[in-house]
Amino acid sequence: MVFWVYFVLNNLRETLRPALEKVGKGFAATGLSPNFWTVVGLIIALSSAVVYGMGVEFGLIIGGILLLVSGFFDMVDGQVARVTGKTSKKGEYLDSMFDKISEVAIFLGILVGGYAEPYLVLLAITLSLLVSYARAKSDLINIKLQGIGIGERAERLLVIAIIGIIGFMDYAVIIVIIIAGITLIQRMIFTTKNIKE
Repeated sequence: MVFWVYFVLNNLRETLRPALEKVGKGFAATGLSPNFWTVVGLIIALSSAVVYGMGVEFGLIIGGILLLVSGFFDMVDGQVARVTGKTSKKGEYLDSMFDKISEVAIFLGILVGGYAEPYLVLLAITLSLLVSYARAKSDLINIKLQGIGIGERAERLLVIAIIGIIGFMDYAVIIVIIIAGITLIQRMIFTTKNIKE
């Protein structure tokens, strides 16, 4: 099932690429900066985390929809930056930090809401952060890891949102653990092979 999820997500990303470029142009026409859309994405992601944490009726559905919307805006900011040529180190930094904040918040919401075993949520958070750390560490030695691994942040949160919506959050967390663990290994191997002594 894990590799089926990866296959679907990977093909979905390629299929949506032209449409995302059009979306970027549309949002760029508003004149609002990429950082504005980054903040919008963070606020919606935190709202999703709160919904998960409250454990309300239909919480998995509402939280999942909010998480999908936040993921949409997470794509919008990058597309707007590319379309307008307003890419910046400050924007990249804020985007990266907000991504980690929102991801941890989502898992904490799942934990507080009691949707999965605490040790599984802890493992999912840990591996997800290690995947991000592996990329940051490799960036420092000029080895780029974007696109390396089957479970980048977008894939992990999409699994949480979609499988959570259909009522199987515990399985979603387990899948995240598996794909994050595989991605961590893939990134470590790729970096090790490409280090020039």
